[in-house]
Amino acid sequence: MASVYTVGQVNSYIKNMFNEDFALNNIGIKGEVSNCKYHSSGHIYFSLKDSSGVIACVMFAGNRRGLKFQMQEGQKVVVFGQVTVYERDGKYQMYAKDITLDGEGDLYRKYEELKRQLEEMGMFDREYKREIPKFAMKVGIVTASTGAAIQDIINISKRRNPYVELILYPAIVQGEEAAPSIVNGIRYLDNEGVDVIIVGRGGGSIEDLWAFNEEIVARAIFDCNTPIISAVGHETDTTIADYVADLRAPTPSAAAELAVFEYSAFLNDINMYRYELLRRLNYKLESNKNKIKNYELRLKNLSPQNILMQKMQYVADIELKLDNKINNILISNKHRLAILSEKLNGLSPLNKLSNGYAYIDDKDKNAIKTVDNINKNDEINIHLIDGVIKTVVTDIERLEA
Repeated sequence: MASVYTVGQVNSYIKNMFNEDFALNNIGIKGEVSNCKYHSSGHIYFSLKDSSGVIACVMFAGNRRGLKFQMQEGQKVVVFGQVTVYERDGKYQMYAKDITLDGEGDLYRKYEELKRQLEEMGMFDREYKREIPKFAMKVGIVTASTGAAIQDIINISKRRNPYVELILYPAIVQGEEAAPSIVNGIRYLDNEGVDVIIVGRGGGSIEDLWAFNEEIVARAIFDCNTPIISAVGHETDTTIADYVADLRAPTPSAAAELAVFEYSAFLNDINMYRYELLRRLNYKLESNKNKIKNYELRLKNLSPQNILMQKMQYVADIELKLDNKINNILISNKHRLAILSEKLNGLSPLNKLSNGYAYIDDKDKNAIKTVDNINKNDEINIHLIDGVIKTVVTDIERLEA
């Protein structure tokens, strides 16, 4: 008896079969667009049909950034992506990752192949990119002499800086003769000594822009000695020339903004620099004046004459201090001497004698201070202020206590 499975199991099994098929995981399908609907979520739902059948397709919003045109009913397109099963409905459908108009597919593959080759050769490397001059005065332009691109560049250049010289090489920018014409323009302006070259044109389809995807144009840009700004198409268009150029501008107008410096802003910068220079110069002058004054003061302080004067002043101060100290000592000693003199005067025997007192000693010069030191009939000397009386003791009388 046959095995029994759920619907979900069968759908899952079939989906795994699709996912394991290498051809279905990376496939391109060509057909006509029908039932195309742009959903509010950003997804695009459509069918792809031909005379033999129809396949449902969806392009999710995350992949729409690479879509360069508005999808419409009846368009012939090539859809690249993966064919798998939507399990819920049990239907297979195409999940689109990239969509090109039929006929552009070969050009797109050729573009990717050349891009890969030049990238491997290092022609896109940052180390080969030259700086765009900040103040270019002569700007070369390689583009058609008619059309919006050159008019946009002229208008913006005149508005930003009417003194910048523009040199146009009127190149063919579309068709079989376009690539050699662009190469000749680059080489001509490179020999004219311009400061920067703008190479570009307005937007268009991949066929319209193909001259800027040619290898000879890429090599001419890479070999050019003058810095080049590429300005090909609108912001969503990227060519080989954009990768090789020193700087990519999304539009010719943007290229003019990048190549031509704004004269009014330049004048403002000059005035600002002049003001800043004068401010710093004045500050430097004042600073140096103060330094000179300080140096003069230091030199004056360190001069031999000033040092000598300082030493003389120091000696004078020491002399004054010494004189004051000596005077203080003399005054102090005079005062002390006066006190001692008064004390000595008060103790002087002569002073006592002058007041009527006498000094008595015996014949051996021993002072007689009391009657106990003398006997009757002893010889004594009585010293007076003006002489000595020699006498003999005839009587001794003791005072009653």
